[in-house]
Amino acid sequence: MKKSIVDVNVQDKRCLVRVDFNVPLDGNKNITDDNRINAALPTIKYLLEQGAKVVLMSHLGRPKGQFNDKYSLAPAAKRLGELLGMEVKLATDVVGDSAKALVEKVKSGEVVMLENLRFHAEEEKNEEEFCKKLASFADVYVNDAFGTAHRAHASTAGISKFVDVSVAGFLIEKELKFLGGAVENPARPFVAILGGSKVSDKIGVIENLISKVDSLIIGGGMAYTFFKAMGYEVGTSICEIEKLDLAKSLLAKAEEKGVKMYLPIDTRTAKEFPSPIDAPVEVVTVPSDQIPADRQGLDIGEETQKLYASIVADAKTVIWNGPMGVFENPTLAQGTKAVAQALADNSDAITIIGGGDSAAAAIQMGFASKISHISTGGGASLEFLEGLELPGIACLDNK
Repeated sequence: MKKSIVDVNVQDKRCLVRVDFNVPLDGNKNITDDNRINAALPTIKYLLEQGAKVVLMSHLGRPKGQFNDKYSLAPAAKRLGELLGMEVKLATDVVGDSAKALVEKVKSGEVVMLENLRFHAEEEKNEEEFCKKLASFADVYVNDAFGTAHRAHASTAGISKFVDVSVAGFLIEKELKFLGGAVENPARPFVAILGGSKVSDKIGVIENLISKVDSLIIGGGMAYTFFKAMGYEVGTSICEIEKLDLAKSLLAKAEEKGVKMYLPIDTRTAKEFPSPIDAPVEVVTVPSDQIPADRQGLDIGEETQKLYASIVADAKTVIWNGPMGVFENPTLAQGTKAVAQALADNSDAITIIGGGDSAAAAIQMGFASKISHISTGGGASLEFLEGLELPGIACLDNK
């Protein structure tokens, strides 16, 4: 177990908090989705209530190691100030004179923010001198940016070597509780649902979960690689020909472990991929072993939706990562919506969505409030589910 902010004394201490304020901006630098800022509020508010001196740091976009006003954290500082009802001063630099002056003057119960960490190439290189400069702003280092915890960057991992106390914020603590609890000690039956376009993106996750779950449900584009491996015609569907042997071995491994591995029994097909992605599309549903040579599978069929919903209904723990089809298209979002609905309907289970597109889909479709936990990390969630050690978690103090 990792220490969190409640395990240490933060009163009058400078708490340097790594948050994930990598928010989307429109052409006028208006934030179009402030979910990530809201997700950090419990940690920031707790530290302020405890009389800490709060110094926030984050990245935004990909400025490639150059100062670039387009990627300034000014909109995030302004929005956070609105949400907290107090001024949040933003330094004009990261470890320079402006940052030093702000950190020097910050009082207990106040919050300031450094400029975009990625204005320095040393951040992503985890360069030691840069780590030391950041560490000089901290009595306590707090990591609350799960979305970047799989990166060994200066602000997510390297800094901890030069600070006496390194702990998790509430967001990371929650991620570890739900994702860690599900993988290590799940209430059973334990069901994993994996979608998305490629088997290659999820190999590690499938291999790790096969030894832990009771049922494994497959959807999305990766299903067609499994179908091809089973000798089915997949038409013009997405298919990783070079992964057919791997797909066969995963099917065999599931059988050997006594894990029920479910693939779509019917498939919603179209003549071609919609362009633009939300364009009207004419859909024909066919049995999964009878996809016509001139059509491509773009969503799971109605019978599969019912089957998957019935498996989820009986589960006590469900992890879902990856959409069931081209959910960005209203006509092809049926399968993804059916899975999201099934998770929302099972109020007795611990239901977890592992970030990325499936999280975006569930939020967009209005199911977020009925899911036990929606992870804030895409890549981080995947690596965690693979059983890999995340540098941003490993560096924190143990209880």
